[in-house]
Amino acid sequence: MSRFPRPVFPHVPLHIIQRGNNRLPCFFSRNDYQTFLDILADARHCFPCHIHAYVLMPNHVHLLATPVEAGAPAALMKWVSQRYVQRVNKKYQRFGTLWQGRYRSCLVETERYFIACQRYIELNPVRATLSRHPADYDWSSYRANAFGQRNPIITPHAIYTELATDPTERHACYRSLVDEAMSDSTIAEIRSATNSNMFFGSTDFADRMGYILGRNATLGQPGRRRA
Repeated sequence: MSRFPRPVFPHVPLHIIQRGNNRLPCFFSRNDYQTFLDILADARHCFPCHIHAYVLMPNHVHLLATPVEAGAPAALMKWVSQRYVQRVNKKYQRFGTLWQGRYRSCLVETERYFIACQRYIELNPVRATLSRHPADYDWSSYRANAFGQRNPIITPHAIYTELATDPTERHACYRSLVDEAMSDSTIAEIRSATNSNMFFGSTDFADRMGYILGRNATLGQPGRRRA
């Protein structure tokens, strides 16, 4: 069965998920998480792709990124994934890949959809009961976006910076948004759209993207597969 190509447009945000092979762990120590982040920080200088949010979970990775060029996300993910596996394999004297095939992604409409996706990503550790609050988890972008902690990986998106002109007010506003409960339907919609390589946004946005790509925009309805 043929697979849909992953939709990518310059300057349109993408939610990206890269899973561990068979959903097994891809990080085995704190140093492994840091190694991945160091490689990701280097990659942002090599590929024209702005990263707005991320979280490293024990067996998968989430990114929210905006490509400047259509080919940038695939090149970035290949470069980061390969270099991380090379280092881990050498460290643990193992062989083979850590990743489960190709990464999944969905186009993300701006306005409320972008912030919802950013919140979804940074709240992953809480939903997985790895931390009680996103600020308690070391391997996400939450502290950068919620408190202004310096992070060489993160480039704030215009939708995020428009929350408030003053950085302190912006951080406080974002913290308030993250503290609001996300509806089950929104979580399901993000998961379904990403696992289906489709679109997270309004019906008009999905119809426009679907028309350009020649796809049925009704595919990828909310399902049960976890992200």
